[in-house]
Amino acid sequence: MKDVKAATSNSYRESLINSLKDSEHAAAYIAVMLELDEDGYDAKIFRSALEEVVEARKRSDDFSQTAQQNYEQLDKILAETGGAEILKLIEFLDALGYRIALFDKD
Repeated sequence: MKDVKAATSNSYRESLINSLKDSEHAAAYIAVMLELDEDGYDAKIFRSALEEVVEARKRSDDFSQTAQQNYEQLDKILAETGGAEILKLIEFLDALGYRIALFDKD
């Protein structure tokens, strides 16, 4: 049997960050993290996803000072509330039969 090398967590993260440099991929990634499933919404996973997208944008030199300030404020809110407001909005829209959609505005 041939030697098979499994990807390490670092190489997976690097691959993920590189893929998130594509704004359409990043929008889809964030959208998936906002979806309700049988386990519900997880604020920690959502915060982690935002962090990964931010890192990708920074590596692409596509992250303004305004975006940094907004990210820091949002991250602080998510850390304090666990994203309860976001969850309620998603649940309310879901009950009405709607979904939030994210897309690249360019």
